[in-house]
Amino acid sequence: MSTSVEVPVPAPLLPWIAGAEILSHRAADRNPIVHLPDGSAALTYCAGRLVVTGPRTRAGYVPTKEVPHAVRLRLRPGRALPVLGIPLSALTDQAVPLDELWGARAAGLAEELPRLGPGPALRRLHQTLLAHVAEQRPGELDRADLVYAATRRLGAPQPRALPEIARELGVSERHLRTLFTRGTGLTPRLYGRIARVRRALSGVTGARGARVASEAGYYDQSHMGAEFRALMGVSPSAYRAGRLPEARPCAALAA
Repeated sequence: MSTSVEVPVPAPLLPWIAGAEILSHRAADRNPIVHLPDGSAALTYCAGRLVVTGPRTRAGYVPTKEVPHAVRLRLRPGRALPVLGIPLSALTDQAVPLDELWGARAAGLAEELPRLGPGPALRRLHQTLLAHVAEQRPGELDRADLVYAATRRLGAPQPRALPEIARELGVSERHLRTLFTRGTGLTPRLYGRIARVRRALSGVTGARGARVASEAGYYDQSHMGAEFRALMGVSPSAYRAGRLPEARPCAALAA
């Protein structure tokens, strides 16, 4: 059995962290762990390791393993670069130890966290992230704000075209594409596709496929089905029935 408990994010970190949770998994659970396509990066502390997972372009299905508890912070899309200190385009579909990005600071944190319970460990992560963001250059923070604003517009159910978004934000379309890919790890088009499929997932358990497609931002049910299969690996009806792809261990470090 897998459980997830959402915990509040401190107000000073809300611009950077979209959500925080404490997770646990039981090895006896026969259902695979489903890693959904995600336009966000995340920082996970589990079994003495701090691991950064970049944006995920397709769903992954992995065997359940015993995890007494793990702490996961989901970073806001577009604002992860100042937190992690590396372009997100280098992390797409990757999972890397935090100490490869932060060096000694992450190594010291990994030594400290095992002595803490899940709650105190989460608070310590919050403190460290806030201190790291405070050290970033103002220009990097301004660029993160711009990319985040673009993600909000591209991720809406009825998104505006990229040229229109660029004009509204006062930059050229080419410059926005460059900043967007660097700041999110995804092209604007792929980011929009992932946002649509995640909206569809919230309604895919219902029977009204056409309504789900419309509310998620697809042209029609056929459009939804094609994109759903491309990103999730199965059709909406198969996913709804629990007919999932074969679970495979992660090739990279698991989140």
